[in-house]
Amino acid sequence: MSASPEPWRIVLGELDEKMGVTVLEQSAERVVATMPVEGNRQSLGLLHGGAMVALGEAVGSWAAVIHASTMGKVAVGVDVNATHHRSSRTGTVTATATALQLGRSLTCHEVVIAHEDGTRLCTVRITNFLKDRS
Repeated sequence: MSASPEPWRIVLGELDEKMGVTVLEQSAERVVATMPVEGNRQSLGLLHGGAMVALGEAVGSWAAVIHASTMGKVAVGVDVNATHHRSSRTGTVTATATALQLGRSLTCHEVVIAHEDGTRLCTVRITNFLKDRS
């Protein structure tokens, strides 16, 4: 991105707010956000895999939207996949989306979700299509 002020700022959606997401850093190349485990657990008391996927999709999409905005375009998700490595019962997780490809028509971001103790819990990859505003 250029040295000018960011043209776009992340605004949390309803699901992000319900999950307790907090954005720490934002750019097309990297978005970092945290989420508490508490309030996002499944019936066995573990962090819900779907919550991790939702968090991963959110940070990857935000990065794509920031990149798209620099070209007057919008980003729409076309693929998301996740590998769950571990889970957690307590604490906070951090999702870091890192750009793998920032093109004129597609973006791809890898999102690593890690527990506060540094353990990788999930790896998400998201691809977004960049389209002209209609």
